Amino acid sequence: MTSPSVVSELGKFEDQSTSQPSKSSGYITLLNQIISNPQISQLPAELAAFVDSILGDSLGIVTARPLLSAYVDALRGFTSAEVKIEAGEHALQALQSRVVSFEEQDALLREIVADAYQEQENYIEAAKILQGIQLESSQRKVSDVQKVKIWIRICRLYLEVDDTTSAESYLNRAKNLLYKIDDKELNLMFQLSQARILDARRKFLDASQVYHSFSMSTALDEEERSHALSSAIICAVLAPAGPQRSRALGKLFKDERTNQLEEFGILEKMFFDRLISPGEVDKFSGKLASHQLAQTADGSTVLAKAVTEHNLLGASRLYNNIGIDELGSLLGLDADRAEGYAARMLEQGRLAGRIDQINNVIFFEGREGTGGKVTAGAVGLRKWDVSVQGLTEEVERVTSFLQSQYSMLDGAFNYLNQ
Repeated sequence: MTSPSVVSELGKFEDQSTSQPSKSSGYITLLNQIISNPQISQLPAELAAFVDSILGDSLGIVTARPLLSAYVDALRGFTSAEVKIEAGEHALQALQSRVVSFEEQDALLREIVADAYQEQENYIEAAKILQGIQLESSQRKVSDVQKVKIWIRICRLYLEVDDTTSAESYLNRAKNLLYKIDDKELNLMFQLSQARILDARRKFLDASQVYHSFSMSTALDEEERSHALSSAIICAVLAPAGPQRSRALGKLFKDERTNQLEEFGILEKMFFDRLISPGEVDKFSGKLASHQLAQTADGSTVLAKAVTEHNLLGASRLYNNIGIDELGSLLGLDADRAEGYAARMLEQGRLAGRIDQINNVIFFEGREGTGGKVTAGAVGLRKWDVSVQGLTEEVERVTSFLQSQYSMLDGAFNYLNQ
């Protein structure tokens, strides 16, 4: 409830006989009195009365603008999220019919109210408030950086409640302007948002690549890079088995940082096509987000499907052929489902072989989809290939270092000989 003294003061300022300069100084004095009021419960009502008064007919736009700016600054100084929301929402409602004349103040108010909603973890309301900011206007200049910041913030707020459809629409807006902006922080936030959307949409292979790229940024601290690298491994594990995932797993396995992470054990087994036990699956599932534990069309979880496909691929490394019943026992499935998994992977080119339905036998052709031939010592050869590639990369780095050092020495000698 508004105190009688505030109502009385506002009545004086709204009197047409009071001069404009007196009104301005009087409103500022009254605002300072309101915000210094120890009665927090009265603040929203008194602030609302103040806004209604300065936006009334007694003041012109030129006089009202600086007063509203002072109100915005005062509101930003409050620590109570409830006061910010109640007073800010009222001010935005009062501005609704006159927002064209007060676009700058409206935008600042919306950011303050959105911050308060975010503090209360009410991400949907925070996003809706920010959506009301006028970014295309003839009344004020909004830079590309400001636009992208707002869009990416809205995107991230929607991601907090797993609304990937709304998040992606704002990320796409930011994408159209991102190439014009040289801002590392914004680019990193865009990458992270993109990875989270791909992850939520179960495009795990693409998400893994973006997370891995994000984890290499030197602008992040060590903890953030490790978290991103862990997310890259998790998404690679959840991706459908096949040549593309094998390449992604190989890239992560060769990253020297991965052997320090908890996820390295399952990464190593998947890279070398070793069978994964149910116990290892249960342990790994504890690290997954809710959307990564969602059920697929056949009733299994994303992780269970990924592991089943991986173990089927691993079985193709161990056996030239196997009975469908035996394959079902190996995968922990009944024979029909085991045959269904094999048939789907064969059809999609992620597994090479054929199914003899008359004799209930699957014949493997000793290669992974469209990949190259794999001999009986496939695992050892792949490990050898990784070691050789790692060695050649080290040699290349040393060579580049020596070339840079010698070029500096040559430059110094040439300078001294002049």
